[in-house]
Amino acid sequence: MLEYLELLAREAAAVEFEGPLLAARDAGLPPDRVAELEQAKVVALRVRALLERRRRREEELSGLFDTASDLAGLRDLDAVLAAIVHRARTLLGADVAYMTLTDETRGDTYMRVTDGSISARFQALRLPMGAGLGGLVAQTGSPYVTADYPEDVRFRHTGDIDAGVNEEGLVAILGVPLRLGSRVIGVLYAANRSARPFAREEVSLLVSLAAHAAVAIDTARLLAETQAALDELSAAHGMVRAHSDSVERAAAAHDRMTALVLRGAGVEDVAAVVTEVLAGSLLVLDAEGRQLALVGELAQPDPSAIAEALAASRTEGRSVRRGPLWVAAVVAGAENLGVLVLRPDHPLVDADQRILERAAVVTALLQLFRRTVADAEGRVRGELLDDVITRPVRDADALRTRAKRLGVDLDAPNVVVAIGEEALTGGSVRQRAVSWAQTYAQSRGGLAASRDGHVVLLLPGDAAGPSARAVARDLGKLLGRPVTAGADGPATSPAGIAAAYRDADRCVTALAALGRTGTGASTAELGFVGLLLGSAPDGRDRDVHAFLDGTIGPVVDYDARRGTALVKTLEAYFGVGGSLTRAAELLHVHVNTVTQRLERIGQLLGADWQKPDRALEVQLALRLHRLQTR
Repeated sequence: MLEYLELLAREAAAVEFEGPLLAARDAGLPPDRVAELEQAKVVALRVRALLERRRRREEELSGLFDTASDLAGLRDLDAVLAAIVHRARTLLGADVAYMTLTDETRGDTYMRVTDGSISARFQALRLPMGAGLGGLVAQTGSPYVTADYPEDVRFRHTGDIDAGVNEEGLVAILGVPLRLGSRVIGVLYAANRSARPFAREEVSLLVSLAAHAAVAIDTARLLAETQAALDELSAAHGMVRAHSDSVERAAAAHDRMTALVLRGAGVEDVAAVVTEVLAGSLLVLDAEGRQLALVGELAQPDPSAIAEALAASRTEGRSVRRGPLWVAAVVAGAENLGVLVLRPDHPLVDADQRILERAAVVTALLQLFRRTVADAEGRVRGELLDDVITRPVRDADALRTRAKRLGVDLDAPNVVVAIGEEALTGGSVRQRAVSWAQTYAQSRGGLAASRDGHVVLLLPGDAAGPSARAVARDLGKLLGRPVTAGADGPATSPAGIAAAYRDADRCVTALAALGRTGTGASTAELGFVGLLLGSAPDGRDRDVHAFLDGTIGPVVDYDARRGTALVKTLEAYFGVGGSLTRAAELLHVHVNTVTQRLERIGQLLGADWQKPDRALEVQLALRLHRLQTR
């Protein structure tokens, strides 16, 4: 009996309990003594089994306690699940333990954690609902156990699942559901590579571990949702704070821009405030695309891109973004007054856009105010120019005094430019032309007015022809149509200005008669032809084309049909005073060639074309023809 107590004390293996009984038989002890030892062995083995079960139970309880401790200090869900799977393998003495979770999107389960696995294919398995042991557990929510899975016909086998299980070498498998209330979120497994049944206690233990795993997953989900809610709350708080700051910044910017308007500041000052508040570079353009202000460094944008963005801003009633630039239309009602182009140093929030849009409104107010002042001043300056033209002698000194108050010197060299009335048809067109002329003249220290169907400009300087061409070009671009401008001067007195206006008016008429609509020239550049082509004494326009056709028309037509140079020969001939030799040298041809060409001209124009009266008409016609074809 003592021997069995010693075996129990040192936790001997079950096979060692046969030792005392074999020794007694070898010693020849009486049968009753051997029977007592046999009974003692049975009792000792029962005690040993009881102690073993209690030890296993202690280990299980310790494992469950450790799992609960892990959950209490949950920080990393992956680490907790890995610990649960490892404990399941250890406590059940299994070769492999693993866990699958339900994928609600795809409607199957996937491998989440493994312990003891050696097959990559097994670790990547996905189990459809109802397929295999795990798919059946996930579908029914009930534990399943098999001592020999490959041969167990209770389960729906699939090629992928069987291949993974075979590669891992698994035979006996136990699977229990991970439950959250009535919902199954996964399966916890223990498996062996040899056929053996799992005891009821092992099933209960794995169910307990699965419950802990489900709690861990749900706790992690709640923590994640809580953290997400905190993050959203923090973000919302940041947005509210940022919005409050931006509103305060917008209010401050509005107050500053309002103060600028009240003290008569300009567009440049508004642009400076915008860039100071929003940080960046700002370009301000007027309705014609001319630069009004630039703060910072910003290259001139592509006009077509700005036109598209301007149209979008007007349609939406807000600033619009185009790449790194923000564009805000400067409008008053339906009238376009310009555009603000901002390149910010940081992304704009909604309140920043409001600041830019408010700056566009303030810029529109300043533009309207400046236009009102300019219109009033333009009327004063226009009335002065009208008086200079109509009564230069009677009120000369009074005109000089009025001009000096406006910064204009009537006794300094000035040129007069008259714009042809054919480009000014339509009330709105004429008004735009008058407004442009007033601005153009004022910016150069001159005057502008509307008189006798023309728009007239008085510009300082002595370059009459270049001034006319510049006016025709710039106003033509604005109106989108050809503009004819005639000029005369310089004039150095009120009377001279009045006379220059009359000649500029004749010059416009002469340009129209020559077919040079859409160009600019001075009376000096047209010479005596300009005077001749001015209005006829009865006020009617002269018929230049009929005169040309009747005088040198046959020669011009002959050159056009045959590609000859008779007109050029005539010009050379008259240009050298009728000398055949000098004409031949000028044309780089033989004298006989000149003679032959003149004979042909005589056949075309008649034999008397060289008589003084006819010769003068021919020379005048040649001059007119040259002016027409320039």
